[in-house]
Amino acid sequence: MDFKNQVKAVVNYIKGGEKDEKDFSIGMEMEHFIIDKDTLKAVSYYGENGIESTLKELENMGFEASREDGHILNLEKDGVFVSIEPASQFEISLDSKWDIQELEKKYIEVFKNLAELFDRKNQAIMPLGYHPVSKIDEIKILPKKRYDFMYNYFNDKGKYAHNMMKGTCSLQCSIDYSSEEDFKRKYKIASCLSPVLYTMFDNSYIFEGEPSKSRNMREVIWENTDKDRTGLYPFSFDEDLSYEKYAEHILNTPLIFSYDENGNQVYVGEKTFKEEFKNLDDENLIFHALSIVFPDVRLKRYIEIRMMDEIKYPLNFACVSLIKGLFYDKMNLAKLEDLFKNVDYDACMKAKISAREKGLQAGYMDYKMIDLCKKIVQIAKDGLPANEIGYILPLQDLLEEGISPRDIFEKNYKENGLRQAVLEQEIKLEDFNV
Repeated sequence: MDFKNQVKAVVNYIKGGEKDEKDFSIGMEMEHFIIDKDTLKAVSYYGENGIESTLKELENMGFEASREDGHILNLEKDGVFVSIEPASQFEISLDSKWDIQELEKKYIEVFKNLAELFDRKNQAIMPLGYHPVSKIDEIKILPKKRYDFMYNYFNDKGKYAHNMMKGTCSLQCSIDYSSEEDFKRKYKIASCLSPVLYTMFDNSYIFEGEPSKSRNMREVIWENTDKDRTGLYPFSFDEDLSYEKYAEHILNTPLIFSYDENGNQVYVGEKTFKEEFKNLDDENLIFHALSIVFPDVRLKRYIEIRMMDEIKYPLNFACVSLIKGLFYDKMNLAKLEDLFKNVDYDACMKAKISAREKGLQAGYMDYKMIDLCKKIVQIAKDGLPANEIGYILPLQDLLEEGISPRDIFEKNYKENGLRQAVLEQEIKLEDFNV
């Protein structure tokens, strides 16, 4: 197959995601641990009160289920998508909206029901970046072929690849682009923000049962998962960044698994996308190839910003408002372009490494990280409509204290012990009585 035609097919697919500015929206995807309230251990997919039993209850409540080998793995209802990550992390995605109020309304509706459902089982929904009690060797991979293939593939990759699959949870936001130039601008800015967002939303104090020696532990994990598909792509900072450059990288990335003529998943390991891409009209395979990479900033038919640890309401909506205020205001995009005009891959990685040790006291460009975070939050605030400014205030208040969510957990852990620190993170019905 001619490589140029393969590139063109992927570029056309990406170009198909372009939207008129009037149709822009923002989406959010949230991963959560489900824990037993008595033991604080991860709830398994299996068993009488396992995650699968909860999925069956949701199906009985009107969700449409998708199964693999008889097991429910995905659910959908009214713009709410439920999927289960490799170690039974409970993921909720919401249909993207322009108005944050609409996202919040749907979020509250969903999580009121989920909090009540899990509470009946003596289980808790836990928004943290890394599991606070269970170690990865204690957690089973759920029955999904793609996860078996990935787990096997990652055996000889980065030292934390299995920690990524079994031990982490994130908050991701998706944004739109109107053209290749708009994509290029937003993708580079989002990449430059990587150390900022990891640090601002660090919520991973415990790692494998012990206080982590490093801050931004999810960032450390992703950088040590698979150099082909995780972390920052060096070309993100190139002046000639383009759809084509992104497509070329994806085509040269190992695919891990593909599909046979009957649509069955088959393990292909190190075979690259370009080796498997025979039918240029196969949009399902293009989507798979774009989805089986996990960089800090991922391009599909929208841009995913993936650096944030999972965090509790309402701070999660402070993050949504931050992303909206930064990326959907043209004046702010110009300010951010100017702010990061001299940042390249090396500068960004230097800031990431510094933040692992110093957190908000790290350096980035000529700024202390805490001051840069405050500046960026103020830029975003200035770009929000008056009725949405309130969403960003919890984040602004946190930065005024000079702390991250991790610092709150650490303080509680040292003063009150692990159990109290963990359970204070639980998503509860009363969180929404406002």
